Amino acid sequence: MKARLLAVGTGMPGWVQEGYADYARRLSHWLPLELVEIAPGMRGKGRDPQRARAEEGKRLLDAIGPARAVLLDARGRGYSSEALADRLQHWRMQGQDLVFVIGGPEGFDAAVDQRADERWSLGPMTLPHPLVRIVLAEQLYRAASILANHPYHRAG
Repeated sequence: MKARLLAVGTGMPGWVQEGYADYARRLSHWLPLELVEIAPGMRGKGRDPQRARAEEGKRLLDAIGPARAVLLDARGRGYSSEALADRLQHWRMQGQDLVFVIGGPEGFDAAVDQRADERWSLGPMTLPHPLVRIVLAEQLYRAASILANHPYHRAG
């Protein structure tokens, strides 16, 4: 099983790149996670944000392909670390490639929403999208370490 993270936005600050890369490297033994940055739609004065969201939607749909699409969405299901480990095990048993998707500032285009196989919420707070990259990679690493009985996750 392969996993990709599709994230709308490019040119992230160094701390975002470093944080994501650290957890992706740790995770690579259990679940290689490839980051694919999606160019954002054009925004600015006199531009329609819905058009930007539609542009992003087309790019996201092209990149998702046949994989199981998990949208990072406040309306999604929240998981404890242990429940996410169970979900990760379920995804592994299905054997289908995974794509985690972070949308743009206005959220997902309706076509991406319809394409979603499931939605995952990182919690009720609104997080900056660059930070979501790091949190997602860390939570997947934590879930994988639980499944591997690695001491990283010590809550109990």
